[in-house]
Amino acid sequence: MSKKYTLLKKDGNARRGQFETPHGTIQTPVFMNVGTIAVIKGAVSTMDLKEIGCQVELSNTYHLHLRPTDKVVSKLGGLHKFMNWDRPILTDSGGFQVFSLAKMRKIKEEGVYFNSHIDGRKIFMGPEESMQIQSNLASTIAMAFDECIENPAPRDYVERSVARTTRWLERCKNEMDRLNSLPGTINKEQMLFGINQGGVYEDIRIKHAKEIAKMDLDGYAIGGLAVGETHEEMYKVINAVVPHLPEDKPIYLMGVGTPSNILEAVERGVDFFDCVLPARNGRHGNVFCKEGKLNLMNAKYELDTRPIDEGCECPACKSYTRAYIRHLFKAKEMLAMRLCVLHNLYFYNKLMEDIRDAIDGGYFKEFKEEKLRSWEGRS
Repeated sequence: MSKKYTLLKKDGNARRGQFETPHGTIQTPVFMNVGTIAVIKGAVSTMDLKEIGCQVELSNTYHLHLRPTDKVVSKLGGLHKFMNWDRPILTDSGGFQVFSLAKMRKIKEEGVYFNSHIDGRKIFMGPEESMQIQSNLASTIAMAFDECIENPAPRDYVERSVARTTRWLERCKNEMDRLNSLPGTINKEQMLFGINQGGVYEDIRIKHAKEIAKMDLDGYAIGGLAVGETHEEMYKVINAVVPHLPEDKPIYLMGVGTPSNILEAVERGVDFFDCVLPARNGRHGNVFCKEGKLNLMNAKYELDTRPIDEGCECPACKSYTRAYIRHLFKAKEMLAMRLCVLHNLYFYNKLMEDIRDAIDGGYFKEFKEEKLRSWEGRS
């Protein structure tokens, strides 16, 4: 199978493409639905994901390495068989979780020594280990192991960290090539995305983008954002980085974000997105609608017989009212979370479909401005 991103159309800098993978073709721009431990939180099944238009599921290397362990998943045939999902899966490298969850960690050239956030046991993860874990998981796309830098961080530390991340990326690429050649590997066509880092220092970001662009990877991510910087700083970094990444490869903005963030990033040339926001919001009764975001816990919805979002075709909106779902939350029934998570993920997946249509039709700028106006003050 040829590994291939095809740029179908541009509308300004917004890109409409398709990405061929061993597990099917992804239409971009795309939002990846986050199933950290091989499940979407909120009692959402993989059959549900198909119904709500999910193209790509994202799972977490660090969490699955700890439980049930990647070796168990490998013995069960890889993530696709384990969770009964036959479409693409992207696994992140574990780097972000190592730096955000591990209470004690020591970063060295060979990798990172840290303690499990579950039971405190000592673990080592470096580029080779991350690739081996992701190969055991047999995901469609593996992310390179990198250091997610705290923001703000001193310039000299950022420069040293980015240089190490580049060296780690080379080791990831070599190890993946080796693993994909082994007879026992489940997915011998596993793809590798590299990650651009550099904090909010645009010159460091650009230099790093140029370096990793030379490595001819399957795709490129912009990491280390949505970690405390302003939206304006994030957009400046995207503007700086995208022109220096290959146009014939997909670009992934990691961990972003709100519907408004997605529109702004698409306008700047980004293809892939992921965020826990829609599912996390849904589990707390916060739902996305055409007019913005609603909190179904509010008393004003007690007698509201409308669906969450009028005109929405998600399973929740087709069958249930705001009043009923609010009652479920007040009664602490799990169905409340499930319905709101389904709705929010449907909203995000439908938004991406509408974005693709807008780029295809050459009216993305007008589409973006109309959406931002309708959400103003509420999203």
